[in-house]
Parts: sequence; structure tokens; C-alpha cells
Amino acid sequence: MSNRTYFGSKLGVILATAGSAVGLGNIWRFPFMTGHNGGAAFILLYLGCVFLLGIPGMIAEFIVGRHGGSNAARAYRKVGGRLPWGFTGYLGVFTSMVILGFYAVVAGWCLQYLFASFAGSLKGDAGYVTDYFRSFSSHPWKPALWAIAFVGLTHFVVAKGVKDGIEKASKLLMPTLLVLLLVIVVASCSLPGAGKGVEFLLKPDFSKLSAEVMLEALGQAFFSLSLGTACLCTYSSYFSRKIRLARSATQIALMDSGIAILAGLMIFPAAFAVGVSPDSGPSLIFITLPNVFQQAFSSVPIVGYIISILFYFLLALAALTSTISMHEIGTAFFHEELHVSRQAGAWVVTVACGVLAVLCSLSMGAVPSLQVMGNNLLDACDKLTAQYLLPIGSLLTCLMVGWYLPKKLVHDQLTNWGTLRGNFYHVFLFLVRFVCPLGIIAIFLRQLGII
Repeated sequence: MSNRTYFGSKLGVILATAGSAVGLGNIWRFPFMTGHNGGAAFILLYLGCVFLLGIPGMIAEFIVGRHGGSNAARAYRKVGGRLPWGFTGYLGVFTSMVILGFYAVVAGWCLQYLFASFAGSLKGDAGYVTDYFRSFSSHPWKPALWAIAFVGLTHFVVAKGVKDGIEKASKLLMPTLLVLLLVIVVASCSLPGAGKGVEFLLKPDFSKLSAEVMLEALGQAFFSLSLGTACLCTYSSYFSRKIRLARSATQIALMDSGIAILAGLMIFPAAFAVGVSPDSGPSLIFITLPNVFQQAFSSVPIVGYIISILFYFLLALAALTSTISMHEIGTAFFHEELHVSRQAGAWVVTVACGVLAVLCSLSMGAVPSLQVMGNNLLDACDKLTAQYLLPIGSLLTCLMVGWYLPKKLVHDQLTNWGTLRGNFYHVFLFLVRFVCPLGIIAIFLRQLGII
């Protein structure tokens, strides 16, 4: 570990790692899931799952990454000894590249909508906005071009390295994202009738709770924190011996959850103000919200224009913090395993994921024959990673850390080699041995439609 690059500061650790978790899932999926499952009661369940499943899962990956002190594949090989635990690391690298490939397409849509907001092209009734999205997403080259641009922007940051690229970018992007989010929250909550949206988000209705809602909350906590992608393992390989793993995981989880709740405060008040259902579904970002902003601020059109620009800029920033982390996983892997320069490793990832992004984009309409088992390529990649690869990777990590690794190794990592109190050690072992695996298996079975 002596030659390993470290993050330059504790703030850099928190912002970079939190940035890997904060993404479109926080700004779009969390509000949609909250609206679909009854509001505040779902949030309370979600927060409970974050602390029981998410934080221990994060710490487990941190332990592997900091002890391994290398890319994910090598780190898992190192801690796995003679057993083939290294497969988990390779799986994480593959998963991250698949995610980056299709995620870049959606991120590219955000750039297009940012451009369209500047140009004032999103003005019109609900039918116009719907047709706009369908026309753009199925265009033969425009969305592919935006996707390539987003992968290129990500490459520019990652190729500069951990301190000069990822850490510096995170220190700029994350505060900017938070400021933009707060500005839109204030504007949204100031609308007439917005109070109903705030009440929906913050006043629990426990009659909505069910086993199905519990599984939804469990799944959202799991995916929101980037568990199973090898991102946390890769980033923690840049942690110094002074970083407190449990404290860092808690701070990252709180920041991630806080941004998700703020996203709800941004969306629900505006939606209720214009009478839009809080569970509008996956079309929320690109079909429902443009019309919501237009209606909500119809009395002062310039405010609606500015809010629309800020919103899609916010989405682009959130997407970028996630794509940076996905790119870094593969970059570190190729850099160290192929013994090439960091820039060369980054180019391998950029080219491979750029090609996948173009194919995913074309599958949305221009080349409908690009299908896998009845799904267009973008949806197929999404389902492959969400339903199979992420749960498997996270489950293997928890089993390895909880049952295979020497207890002394786990204790040393949690206590920074005896310099911290180890009060959390036994609780962590129980959670990572029993609670996390059972939770992940439940998510996995639900994704497959078994429960």
C-alpha cells in the first residue's frame, strides 16, 4: 500500500464516495418510489434499511478495498487467498462497465434537455413534451452523440487521476449540486398549494405499509448506495490508514439519503401545485416535469425557464458524479492489470463503454432489432445489472467479509489497527453475516418475481 495514491483529505473521501452513490437514482428513482409507495412511511422504512443493510454493506466493501490496496479484481484476489473470491472483483469491474454504457445514454438525455431548456424548446402542452421525448430518444444519431459526449467528459476527469481529477471534480460538483438542489427546493416549496406535497413527503401514513413496500425500500437502499458495483472497493483502495471506515460510511449514507429527500422536496410540492400524481412513473424526468415547471411558474415564465435549466443542469451533475466512479473502476483495473499508463487504461474503458452506449442508444428506436430476450439493449443491460449482477456481487462480498476473512483483519480495519474503539465490531459482524445476506437474497428473489 505504500505506493498507492490516497485521497488528499477526509472531505475529498466523503464527497467523492458520496458522489459515486448520488446519481439519477436519488433525483428521479427515489421520489418516484416514494410517491408510488405512500410517501413518508416509505422514507422511514428506507432509512431503516440504509442503516441495517446499506452501511454494513458499504463497510464490507471498504474493508476489502483498503486492505487490498489495488483495483477491485486484485483486491478480492488478495483477500481471498486460495479460494476464487477474485471472481467477485472481476464481476464488479464488468458490472460497472455495463452500467456506464447504458447510464451514459440517459445522462446524454439530460444534456439534450439542458440544451433544449436553454433554447426554450420544451414549451408546450403535455402531448408536445411527450412527442419531443419520443422523437429525440429514437433519433438515429443525436442521443448517441450526447452519450459519447458524456463518456468523453467522464474520461477527461478520470484520466487526470485520483487527486487532480476525481477528488477535485468532487469538491466542485457535489457542493454545486447541493446548492442547485436547495435553490429549486425553495422555489418549489414557495408555490401555491405546495404544502400538500411537503405533507405527503414528511407525514407518515402507516396504512400504506406492506411486505411489498418493505422490499421496495430494501431495494432502494441497496441500489442507492452503489453496493455491488466494486465502486466502494475501488475508492476505498485510495483511503489512508487514518480514515474511519464506519464513520465515513455513515456520513456518506446520510448525505446520500439527505439529497434523495431534498429531491422529493423539489419534485412533490411542484407536482401537487399543478395536480400531477406523485407516482407519475419512469416518465417523470423527461415527460412530466418539463410540463410541471411550465405550469407551476406560468405567472412568471422567466422563473419557470430558469428552474428548468437549473433542474437539468442538476441532473447532469448528478449523473456525472456517478459515471466518474463507474469509469474509475475499469480504469484502475486496466491500468494495473495490463501494466499500462492510467491514461491508456482510461481509454480502454472510454472506447468500450462508448461503443456500448451507442448500441444502447440505437436500440431505443433507430435499430429496434438490437434486442436481448425481448428487451431493447438498454433495458436488457439495466435488468442484467440490477436483477442479477449487483445482488450477486454484494452478497458474495458480505459472505466473504462476514464468514471467510480472519476476524483480526476485519477488527483491524474497523478500529484502524487498534487506534479506535471496537464497540461496533460485533454488531457489524452480526449484520454482515446474517442481516445483509438475508436482505440481499430477498431483493434478489423479488427481482426474479419469486416473492
